[in-house]
Amino acid sequence: MRSAWSDEDAAKAVADYTTRYSRTCNEDLALRTYTSRLIGADPRLVLHGGGNTSVKTQLRDELGAPVDAICVKGSGWDLATIEPPGLPALRLGPLRALRALPALTDEEMVNALRIRLFDAGAPNPSVETLLHAFLPHRFIDHSHADAILALVDQPAAEALCADVFGGRLAIVPYVMPGFALAKLAAESYEANPDTEGLLLLQHGLFTYGASARESYERHVAAVDRAEAYLASRAARRHSVGRRPDVAYRALAPTLRGCLGEEGRRYVLTLRTSDAIRAFVDDPDLGSLALRGPATPDHVIRTKRHPLVLDGVAGREAAALGQAGKFGQLGQLEQVINERLAEYRGAYRRYVEGQIAAKGVSRTPLDPDPRIVLVPGLGLIGAGQTEKDARIAADIYEHTIEIIRDAEGAGTYQALPEPDIFDMEYWSLEQAKLGKATAPPLGGRVVYITGAASGIGAATARRFAAAGAHVFLVDRSAEPLERLARELRCGHRVLDVTDARAVEEGLWCAVDRHGGIDGVVSNAGTAPQSPIADCSAETLRASLEVNLLAHQWVAAGATKILRAQGRGGFLLFNASKAAFNPGEGFGPYAVPKAALVALMKQYALEGGAHGIRANAVNADRIRTGLFPAEMVEARARARGIDPDAYFRSNLLGREVTADDVAGAFLALALAESTTGAVLTVDGGNIAASPR
Repeated sequence: MRSAWSDEDAAKAVADYTTRYSRTCNEDLALRTYTSRLIGADPRLVLHGGGNTSVKTQLRDELGAPVDAICVKGSGWDLATIEPPGLPALRLGPLRALRALPALTDEEMVNALRIRLFDAGAPNPSVETLLHAFLPHRFIDHSHADAILALVDQPAAEALCADVFGGRLAIVPYVMPGFALAKLAAESYEANPDTEGLLLLQHGLFTYGASARESYERHVAAVDRAEAYLASRAARRHSVGRRPDVAYRALAPTLRGCLGEEGRRYVLTLRTSDAIRAFVDDPDLGSLALRGPATPDHVIRTKRHPLVLDGVAGREAAALGQAGKFGQLGQLEQVINERLAEYRGAYRRYVEGQIAAKGVSRTPLDPDPRIVLVPGLGLIGAGQTEKDARIAADIYEHTIEIIRDAEGAGTYQALPEPDIFDMEYWSLEQAKLGKATAPPLGGRVVYITGAASGIGAATARRFAAAGAHVFLVDRSAEPLERLARELRCGHRVLDVTDARAVEEGLWCAVDRHGGIDGVVSNAGTAPQSPIADCSAETLRASLEVNLLAHQWVAAGATKILRAQGRGGFLLFNASKAAFNPGEGFGPYAVPKAALVALMKQYALEGGAHGIRANAVNADRIRTGLFPAEMVEARARARGIDPDAYFRSNLLGREVTADDVAGAFLALALAESTTGAVLTVDGGNIAASPR
């Protein structure tokens, strides 16, 4: 590891931050922000909000008087993207006075930090603020560097670290973060005043210095020294990424369906590389995977240990995948459910045992794994959002490297169960996850066709706002890619009349999310011709896109939904023309009428599997489906202008694409509704279903 410090970039950061935050940011804080981002940019040091940094400086109070202050990373900020407001300022003197106390509860500590803030509206300072405050140094950096954890997660860590670092870093025994650790860290430094930092066993690295550059470069040097030592004991491995294996397509929907109790849904993400495959295929996997997290605060993301599926699951998935039998259960469901039952039972026993041993009252968290290791395949992260799944997978991918390096240098050893439990059920740690009410479609994956514009785009935005993970397909590449960037979601350019492309698109959604929970089959065209004069080519093309394409989408989705065993929904964009065809619109009305029949057939045959099928009948929506010249012609024929044409319904109001999207969302949430047609046309009695 090498320093990324740049004098030029540092100067630019000072100029930028002190200009944009002129009232609250001085040069010290600007440089603190700059080096914090250098640390956050390297995943070998911190991941997803981990680590913290601080600077001691002088700020002015409300009366303009200079006050000694400490600016420390605030809760919810990520070092990779932190800005000066992410380092809230506290009064340093009153903070240091707390060291005289014999004890301080977590609740008292949080209150003590908040009442010492300069800005009452600032984010909560890090739970390790007192550790930063009790040390005398101006700049302090803290990370959970992989190489450092490989050394401090050892039975003989103290001797090993003394051998690697000599007297440059003081060693601090494990104590849970908070007041007690802050006092112990200060005492460790005072007993070793010539050190450049602290090694916290089972926790991570602190370095300090008189300048931002000195503290940061001491940090990098310590990690580099650790990496060199580990490389001398075992060759450093490099992860070589692999494409999703066909076995994953056979496994993921079944696994996703088995995960989650009491209605919980999970999104999955697969990681498979040379390093991961070597780990999951190791004969000692059962032992290595059960030793615990690399640092205790990872437990809230990965649980205490992963679920290991035995070789039967991997072999069965591989066989099904190689045969192209995606969506077929084989022995997978039985194997997965057996292993999950064992995992959940072990988790509940662990929680109940710790509650009894400690004599405390705690509400048990869900017992589902967040990491699944599959021999022959790789690592699967699970989370209630795509972000959560990726965070869990990122952390465990680094944990694999830490375990391998630790084993090369000695023996990997995590904290014992009582300490892991304390961290997992620590209110200040759980607060990092937030307790916001789950959105109505949280954890659901929805596949939307014709998504690039009009009703499809409006539907994608509505479903994403409701918490769904949307996967978008359309044949128009540029607008589809723009919308996918806006919603930060998966997408694929394809023609829905190509049955193979449609099925591959659905499995691409499985590759990204582990499965699907519903589809909005929206793509369509609106050809016009008197039906008696309609050419075979025109009618055939309309049938392909307005009927058969919906069949390809629904059939492919049904395979996945059945494999998951959790029900789901199929939503179709029909039309008022299905009940009230218009003159000259026969090539459009005929397949739309058949589409309503198709929906009813899926409702009939999907009900036993909990798969709901419904349709939306819309009319007169301003989209590219009906060109402006056609609308003008139809309006002239009625003796009205185009705007009045769109309002010519019983309610006298124009129906928008967003209104149709709202109807799709309502049907997606209507758990007891199937075989229904919901009209969204402002009122047209002639088109009312009957």
